[in-house]
Amino acid sequence: GSRILILENHDDFGGHAKRNEFHQGGRMRLSWGGTMNLEYPMFSNTVHELLEELGVDIDELLEGYDFAYGSGPKGSPSVYFDADTYGRNKLVRGFSFREGSSDNWDALIDQFPVSEKSRASLKAFYARRENVLAGKSDEQVREFLSSISYTGFLEKYGGLTDEACDLFIQTTHGYWGVGADSLSVAECIGAGLPIMHLLGDRNLSGSGDDDAGGDVAMFPDGNASIARLLVQALIPSVAPGSNAQNIAMAQFDYSQLDEAGQAVRLRLNSTVVNVAGGDEGTSTSYVDQGRLWRVKSRHTVLACYHAIIPHLSPDLPDKQKEAQKYQVKRPLILTNVLLRNSKAFDALGIAGAYCPGRLHGAMWQVKGVNTAGYRHEWGDQGTVPIMFWGSVAPHDSSVPVKEQHRASRAMLLSMSFEDFEREVRTVLDGMLSPAGFDVQEDILAITVNRWPHGYAYDYLDLWDPDWPAGQAPHEIARQPFGNIAIANSDAGADAYTHVAID
Repeated sequence: GSRILILENHDDFGGHAKRNEFHQGGRMRLSWGGTMNLEYPMFSNTVHELLEELGVDIDELLEGYDFAYGSGPKGSPSVYFDADTYGRNKLVRGFSFREGSSDNWDALIDQFPVSEKSRASLKAFYARRENVLAGKSDEQVREFLSSISYTGFLEKYGGLTDEACDLFIQTTHGYWGVGADSLSVAECIGAGLPIMHLLGDRNLSGSGDDDAGGDVAMFPDGNASIARLLVQALIPSVAPGSNAQNIAMAQFDYSQLDEAGQAVRLRLNSTVVNVAGGDEGTSTSYVDQGRLWRVKSRHTVLACYHAIIPHLSPDLPDKQKEAQKYQVKRPLILTNVLLRNSKAFDALGIAGAYCPGRLHGAMWQVKGVNTAGYRHEWGDQGTVPIMFWGSVAPHDSSVPVKEQHRASRAMLLSMSFEDFEREVRTVLDGMLSPAGFDVQEDILAITVNRWPHGYAYDYLDLWDPDWPAGQAPHEIARQPFGNIAIANSDAGADAYTHVAID
C-alpha cells in the first residue's frame, strides 16, 4: 500500500552501475561504465536473498563468463610503454606486473625502455625467493606490512630503483582509485601485486586476503543489470517479460518510469537540494527542468554519497555531518572506445595492456561475457568495445590521501572530451598501428564515464586510524535522523555492490 518516489539526479538510473551501449557498426555492443563485478564469495545472506528474489543465478553467470581483464583468454597479458613517457613506443607481450612471466622474465624485461640499472633490478626482484623479514613473528610481519607503502617496500627490501618502482604505481588505480605508492604492502597483497616471494611465501591470514578482487561473476553491462532488474521489479511495465536471463537485451520503456497513478515512480534528472524533517515526516526539495519542487513524505532514504549530505540536511547533528565529510570519494575514469574490429589486437596476440605512463592505467577488449541474453564471443572479429580504466594520478602523492583525491578531482573536472579523445587516439595509434590499425578509420565511438566522486572511501592502512567499534566515520555518518535514513556503499565504507545492497 506504500507509494514511493525515487529521485535520480542523473539521466539514467543505477548510479555507478552504469551501462554503456554502442549501436555503431552493426550489432549492439555492451560495456561497463562503472561497477562491473559481483564478488559472490563475499555475499551475505541479505545479498543472496535479494539476488534470488531478482532471479539472478551466480552459477548461470559463471557459465557465460570468459573474461580476464586483459590477460586472455585470447591473447597474452602485455605492457605498453608510450613514446611520450619512455622515449619510444614499445609493446611487451607476455608480461604482467602482477604475475611476471612463467619462464622468460629476463628476455621480456630486457625489452623495457627504461635504464639498464632499472631492468637489472626488476629481473633480480622477480627471480628472488627469500624471506626479507626473517625472524619476525607473523603478527609482527602483518603489522609491518600495514605500515609501509608498497613502493617503499619495493625500494627498500625489493632492491628496485625509483624508476622501476614507479612502473607499479598505476597497477592499483582502477582497482582502488589509489596508486600503489599510497597503499600499504598488505593492501597490495590483496590486489594481487607480487611480494610474497620476498616473505618466504608464508601464510599471512589477515594481510589483504579479505579484500575483494578474486572470484567474480559478471553481467555484460556490469551491475547495471542489477539496477535494471530492481527497476523492473518495482515498475513491471517498463520491460514486460524481462528477467535475469534476458535483462541485458531487454528494451526499457522510459516513459513508464514516472506515470501518474503508479505505486512506484522513478523521476530522472531530478537533483535533490534539501531534505528536512523529523519523526512526523520529511520534506524533500529538488530541482527538475529548472523549477524547484517540494514533496512531503512519511520517510526518506538518502542513497547519495555521504560527503554531500551535510549540504542537503544541515539540521543533522554536527558530529554526524563531520563524519560524513570525512568520507571523500575516490575519482575514477572508465572510457569506452568502440573499434571497427579486433583484427589489430588479434594480429598482435593481445587482449589488452597495462599502460604505466598514460592517463588510464589499463585497457582491454570487452568480450567473453555471454550472459543475460547477450553474446560476444572471443572469435568474433567484428566491432569491439575497448575499455580504458583508471584514475587521475595526483601531482604529489606524498600529501594526505584525501588531498590527493581533491587534486585528482580538480584535474579530472578540468579535462574536456577532446582531452580524453586525444588520449585514447594516442594510445591506440602507438600500440596498434604496427598491426595496421588506423585511428582515423577504425574508431567508431567514444564514451567517457567520468566519476569525480567514484569509489566509496574505504579506510587505508597508511592514512586512517583504527576506530573503536561503532565509532568509525561511516558508522556515525549512516545513523537515521528522525524519519530520514541513509543507505549506500559509503554506509559500509567499501566500494562494492554487495556492500551497497547490505
